[in-house]
Amino acid sequence: MGKRFTASQSQLKPDPRFNSILASKFINCLMYDGKKSVAQRAFYDALDVIAKKVPEEEPIEVFTQAIENVKPQIEVRSKRVGGATYQVPTPVNPKRRQTLAIRWILAACRAKKGRPIAVRLADELVNAFRREGTAMTTRENVHRMAEANKAFAHFAF
Repeated sequence: MGKRFTASQSQLKPDPRFNSILASKFINCLMYDGKKSVAQRAFYDALDVIAKKVPEEEPIEVFTQAIENVKPQIEVRSKRVGGATYQVPTPVNPKRRQTLAIRWILAACRAKKGRPIAVRLADELVNAFRREGTAMTTRENVHRMAEANKAFAHFAF
Protein backbone atom coordinates (compact mmCIF):
# COMPACT_ATOMS: atom_id res chain seq x y z
CA MET A 1 0.00 0.00 0.00
CA GLY A 2 1.31 3.44 -0.95
CA LYS A 3 1.38 6.72 0.89
CA ARG A 4 -1.68 7.32 2.99
CA PHE A 5 -1.95 11.07 2.40
CA THR A 6 -1.66 13.31 -0.63
CA ALA A 7 1.15 15.77 -1.20
CA SER A 8 -1.15 18.67 -0.24
CA GLN A 9 0.27 18.78 3.29
CA SER A 10 3.85 19.33 2.10
CA GLN A 11 2.83 21.76 -0.68
CA LEU A 12 0.40 23.76 1.45
CA LYS A 13 1.28 27.44 1.72
CA PRO A 14 0.06 29.61 4.62
CA ASP A 15 -2.93 31.84 3.87
CA PRO A 16 -2.12 35.43 2.82
CA ARG A 17 -3.91 37.35 5.60
CA PHE A 18 -3.01 35.44 8.79
CA ASN A 19 -0.04 33.37 7.59
CA SER A 20 -1.69 30.25 9.02
CA ILE A 21 -1.34 26.75 7.55
CA LEU A 22 -4.54 25.65 9.33
CA ALA A 23 -6.53 28.50 7.75
CA SER A 24 -5.12 27.56 4.35
CA LYS A 25 -6.16 23.92 4.82
CA PHE A 26 -9.63 25.03 5.94
CA ILE A 27 -10.02 27.27 2.88
CA ASN A 28 -9.05 24.35 0.63
CA CYS A 29 -11.69 22.15 2.27
CA LEU A 30 -14.29 24.92 1.99
CA MET A 31 -13.56 25.36 -1.72
CA TYR A 32 -15.92 24.01 -4.41
CA ASP A 33 -14.97 23.44 -8.07
CA GLY A 34 -11.49 24.93 -7.65
CA LYS A 35 -12.90 28.38 -6.82
CA LYS A 36 -10.35 29.32 -4.20
CA SER A 37 -10.99 33.07 -4.29
CA VAL A 38 -14.68 32.46 -3.47
CA ALA A 39 -13.70 30.18 -0.57
CA GLN A 40 -11.15 32.72 0.70
CA ARG A 41 -13.70 35.53 0.58
CA ALA A 42 -16.23 33.42 2.50
CA PHE A 43 -13.61 32.47 5.13
CA TYR A 44 -12.32 36.01 5.63
CA ASP A 45 -15.87 37.42 5.73
CA ALA A 46 -16.68 34.82 8.40
CA LEU A 47 -13.64 35.94 10.43
CA ASP A 48 -14.81 39.57 10.08
CA VAL A 49 -18.22 38.54 11.47
CA ILE A 50 -16.44 36.69 14.32
CA ALA A 51 -14.45 39.86 15.11
CA LYS A 52 -17.79 41.67 15.66
CA LYS A 53 -19.35 38.82 17.68
CA VAL A 54 -16.33 38.11 19.92
CA PRO A 55 -14.54 41.48 20.16
CA GLU A 56 -12.31 40.45 23.09
CA GLU A 57 -10.55 37.72 21.04
CA GLU A 58 -8.57 37.74 17.79
CA PRO A 59 -10.69 36.10 15.05
CA ILE A 60 -7.88 33.71 13.99
CA GLU A 61 -7.51 32.65 17.65
CA VAL A 62 -11.27 31.96 17.84
CA PHE A 63 -10.96 29.89 14.64
CA THR A 64 -7.95 27.91 15.91
CA GLN A 65 -9.57 27.26 19.30
CA ALA A 66 -12.84 26.21 17.62
CA ILE A 67 -10.98 23.60 15.53
CA GLU A 68 -9.11 22.47 18.67
CA ASN A 69 -12.38 22.07 20.61
CA VAL A 70 -14.02 19.98 17.88
CA LYS A 71 -11.08 17.56 17.44
CA PRO A 72 -12.07 14.08 18.69
CA GLN A 73 -9.75 12.20 21.06
CA ILE A 74 -11.16 8.75 20.36
CA GLU A 75 -13.43 7.17 17.73
CA VAL A 76 -15.02 3.79 17.03
CA ARG A 77 -13.83 1.54 14.21
CA SER A 78 -15.53 -1.63 12.99
CA LYS A 79 -13.58 -4.83 13.61
CA ARG A 80 -14.73 -8.30 12.59
CA VAL A 81 -13.95 -11.00 15.13
CA GLY A 82 -15.21 -14.53 14.55
CA GLY A 83 -18.22 -13.63 12.42
CA ALA A 84 -19.36 -10.75 14.63
CA THR A 85 -18.63 -7.07 13.98
CA TYR A 86 -17.65 -4.97 16.98
CA GLN A 87 -17.35 -1.20 17.27
CA VAL A 88 -13.89 -0.90 18.81
CA PRO A 89 -12.85 2.43 20.37
CA THR A 90 -9.44 3.55 19.09
CA PRO A 91 -7.38 6.73 19.60
CA VAL A 92 -7.39 9.14 16.66
CA ASN A 93 -4.22 10.01 14.76
CA PRO A 94 -3.47 13.81 14.98
CA LYS A 95 -3.80 14.46 11.24
CA ARG A 96 -7.16 12.63 11.16
CA ARG A 97 -8.31 14.60 14.24
CA GLN A 98 -7.77 17.86 12.36
CA THR A 99 -9.44 16.51 9.20
CA LEU A 100 -12.50 15.31 11.13
CA ALA A 101 -12.83 18.63 12.97
CA ILE A 102 -12.73 20.61 9.69
CA ARG A 103 -15.15 18.16 8.02
CA TRP A 104 -17.66 18.34 10.90
CA ILE A 105 -17.60 22.15 11.05
CA LEU A 106 -18.13 22.45 7.29
CA ALA A 107 -20.89 19.80 7.31
CA ALA A 108 -22.65 21.71 10.11
CA CYS A 109 -22.41 24.96 8.09
CA ARG A 110 -23.63 23.39 4.86
CA ALA A 111 -26.58 21.70 6.60
CA LYS A 112 -28.05 25.07 7.62
CA LYS A 113 -29.66 26.82 4.68
CA GLY A 114 -31.03 30.30 4.08
CA ARG A 115 -28.08 32.54 4.98
CA PRO A 116 -24.75 33.33 3.32
CA ILE A 117 -22.01 30.75 3.97
CA ALA A 118 -19.83 33.36 5.70
CA VAL A 119 -22.52 34.00 8.34
CA ARG A 120 -23.22 30.28 8.85
CA LEU A 121 -19.49 29.56 9.12
CA ALA A 122 -19.00 32.40 11.63
CA ASP A 123 -21.91 31.09 13.75
CA GLU A 124 -20.56 27.53 13.74
CA LEU A 125 -17.01 28.65 14.60
CA VAL A 126 -18.22 30.87 17.46
CA ASN A 127 -20.41 28.00 18.73
CA ALA A 128 -17.47 25.57 18.54
CA PHE A 129 -15.29 28.14 20.33
CA ARG A 130 -17.90 28.19 23.13
CA ARG A 131 -18.10 24.37 23.08
CA GLU A 132 -21.64 24.22 21.70
CA GLY A 133 -23.26 23.81 18.29
CA THR A 134 -23.70 21.01 15.74
CA ALA A 135 -20.00 20.16 15.23
CA MET A 136 -19.48 19.82 19.00
CA THR A 137 -22.59 17.62 19.20
CA THR A 138 -21.09 15.35 16.53
CA ARG A 139 -17.86 15.12 18.56
CA GLU A 140 -19.79 14.35 21.76
CA ASN A 141 -21.74 11.60 19.96
CA VAL A 142 -18.49 10.01 18.74
CA HIS A 143 -17.04 10.12 22.26
CA ARG A 144 -20.27 8.74 23.74
CA MET A 145 -20.22 5.83 21.29
CA ALA A 146 -16.59 5.09 22.15
CA GLU A 147 -17.43 5.20 25.86
CA ALA A 148 -20.39 2.84 25.36
CA ASN A 149 -18.21 0.33 23.51
CA LYS A 150 -15.30 0.46 25.95
CA ALA A 151 -15.91 -3.25 26.69
CA PHE A 152 -14.57 -4.10 23.19
CA ALA A 153 -11.34 -2.10 23.63
CA HIS A 154 -9.35 -5.35 23.97
CA PHE A 155 -10.09 -6.01 20.25
CA ALA A 156 -8.12 -2.89 19.27
CA PHE A 157 -5.66 -3.54 16.49
